[in-house]
Amino acid sequence: MKTVPSRWVRSVALLAAVSIVASCGLPRVGPNKKEIFAGSVQREGDAFVVAVNDRVTRATAVVPALGFSDGFQNAGVLGSDTIRAGDTLGLTIWENVDDGLLAGEASNATVLEEVQVDGSGFIFVPYAGRIKASGNTPEAIRRIITNKLEDQTPDPQVQVRRVAGDGSTVSLVGSIGGQGVYAIERPTRTLSAMLARAGGITIEPEIAQVKVIRGSRSETIWFQDLYNHPQFDIALRGGDRILVEEDTRAFTSLGATGTQARVPFESQTLSAVEAIAQVGGLLSSSADPTGVFVFRNEPAEIANQVLGRNDLVGAQRMVYVLDLTEPNGMFMARDFVIRDQDTLYVTEAPFTQWNKTIAALTGTLGAVSTLTTAADALGGGGSE
Repeated sequence: MKTVPSRWVRSVALLAAVSIVASCGLPRVGPNKKEIFAGSVQREGDAFVVAVNDRVTRATAVVPALGFSDGFQNAGVLGSDTIRAGDTLGLTIWENVDDGLLAGEASNATVLEEVQVDGSGFIFVPYAGRIKASGNTPEAIRRIITNKLEDQTPDPQVQVRRVAGDGSTVSLVGSIGGQGVYAIERPTRTLSAMLARAGGITIEPEIAQVKVIRGSRSETIWFQDLYNHPQFDIALRGGDRILVEEDTRAFTSLGATGTQARVPFESQTLSAVEAIAQVGGLLSSSADPTGVFVFRNEPAEIANQVLGRNDLVGAQRMVYVLDLTEPNGMFMARDFVIRDQDTLYVTEAPFTQWNKTIAALTGTLGAVSTLTTAADALGGGGSE
């Protein structure tokens, strides 16, 4: 039997290992810097790749504006004595005769415990008829009833009191201490007072948003702005629906960072440095601090400002580049604002791929050594 030379086996095995490593792509987290730049419009790609500087940070520093319109802000506080549809009134009528229109023989007073104000704003009082109650105060209603009865009974005395204000309620739902329906009363006629009455919010104030739905209109404000800007503490209206919810904005973190996931905002504004810190920073073993990218679909108005143009129409694919190793690189990252739906991507350092190649070859050469040992044993067995 002819013996196979072990040196020849080693050479073939080593060549096969190198060929496998060379032909198979090594694992990596995503594109490298060269590949990202190759996709730029300047190189016949479909995205604008822009290095971040002071001008870019100013042009892109757009934070969603939340607040109430003048219509909401200028609405007057509801008077505590104004009657509205749905309210319940209590009436007491005294007559200065023994046998009055309303009172029985043994009494000269008539008590109407619950008189409901109907949807049109009227109440019915015997012998006085239908009376417009909504929009009037109890005192005004008293005068109207007195005037209508005095022609039928001498010197009537009328007392009108508000029993309940079911027609002036708001509903509160979401991340709040006590969800439910609450009456608008003297202490709770403004938004902040009503939120306090319901037990306050149950999420972090920095990311809490308060939405007020009034009829067909819906407007939203940051919870903290209720206290930072008193003009936003609007007066409530019956039927208002109030929703407290957490900020839904988020960005995606990919590449050589501590976390690769969809990450919710933790504050009203978020810079690139804060976003990097929020995901655990850059991986010291593999990240390239010169290759921090932010991918974004930018509105044409902002894209034109960034690029110094005026001919772009529609949303534009933009790739913003941050180099943290530059003298002012950290300041640029601190000033650059991350927006909703952004993708933060950090490339791997070039030596990372080299290390992977060495590791792959080392592992492969280990297998080659095993194969060679087996070949030597086989060759030795054949010579005996």
